[in-house]
Amino acid sequence: MKYRIVLLQSEEGYSVSVPGLPGCWSQGTTESEALENIRDAIKEYIAAVEEMTSSAEVREVEVAIWS
Repeated sequence: MKYRIVLLQSEEGYSVSVPGLPGCWSQGTTESEALENIRDAIKEYIAAVEEMTSSAEVREVEVAIWS
């Protein structure tokens, strides 16, 4: 699965977040390290959501977006 990310460079390195996954963010000294770290953070985020919803009824809905 692909996720859009926001990658920001600072004096300390790079910070990266996933707008579609609130609270999912990471950082790294280099861009490559930050991207590797956000991949791990996304996997952990998804695993936590799956664990929290394992006993719940989960449904999918379609949302129309107007431009």
